[in-house]
Amino acid sequence: MNVTKKTHKILFPLTLTATLLFASCSSEKQLKKDIAKILEENPELVISSIRKNPEKYIMALNSAAKQASQKMAQNRHQEELQQFEKSLDNPITLTINKDDAIRGAMSAPITLVEFSDFQCPFCSRGNNVVDQLRAKYGSKIKFVYKHLPLDFHKQALISAKYFEAIKLQSQEKAFKFHDELFKKQRKLENGERFLKEIAKSLNVNMSKLSKDIHSKVVEKKISTDVEQAHQLGFQGTPGFLLNGVPIKGAYPLAHFEKIIDELVKRRKLQI
Repeated sequence: MNVTKKTHKILFPLTLTATLLFASCSSEKQLKKDIAKILEENPELVISSIRKNPEKYIMALNSAAKQASQKMAQNRHQEELQQFEKSLDNPITLTINKDDAIRGAMSAPITLVEFSDFQCPFCSRGNNVVDQLRAKYGSKIKFVYKHLPLDFHKQALISAKYFEAIKLQSQEKAFKFHDELFKKQRKLENGERFLKEIAKSLNVNMSKLSKDIHSKVVEKKISTDVEQAHQLGFQGTPGFLLNGVPIKGAYPLAHFEKIIDELVKRRKLQI
């Protein structure tokens, strides 16, 4: 069989199928099946076409990938909006325990809980927003600091242990340690030596600290926080709960203010 006859033999059923697609009431499912069969039996059709028009195929693939990416982003945004609305109507109830690190009065109407990692750069950014919120709302807000040290941050867990061990001596000093650590986060590369320097500058009992760092009390507190974070759906850091509304990531101040305003509007918060 010569090349012309072979090409005709391949293209004829494909052309016929394509014609039927536009000129009959045949099942679309069946037509797709027929076309797929032809292409499977004659892959050289597609290969030849790609070789002759590589630029067009690349452009088509890039366009399809862009459209798919936009669609996925739209779907994700829609899901986030639905979840946001759901959380505003049904905030998560989280019990604040006596051993939690708290800044502000327990009676404050706004409760901001953070699950954090001392070595996470996004947590440093999130800490700046926390400071802004505390400055703006003053006595109306209480801040609860919890731990979610990530495995790939080598100094995160030991930093959390230092914080909790210092808190056993003084919660005020623990938060000063917290502030200093985030202020000089890059120095965490120096390891535990840097943590000891901060602790000494706060006049912490270093002998007691060295024992408490590896105590069951400290380890239990951190593991409880991590378990709680995972139960709430937080896998990365920072993760916040603002009066029961989850916030996953280091969002700007405006995002937190928007949630507070919306909670007030829905009469779920009085400030």
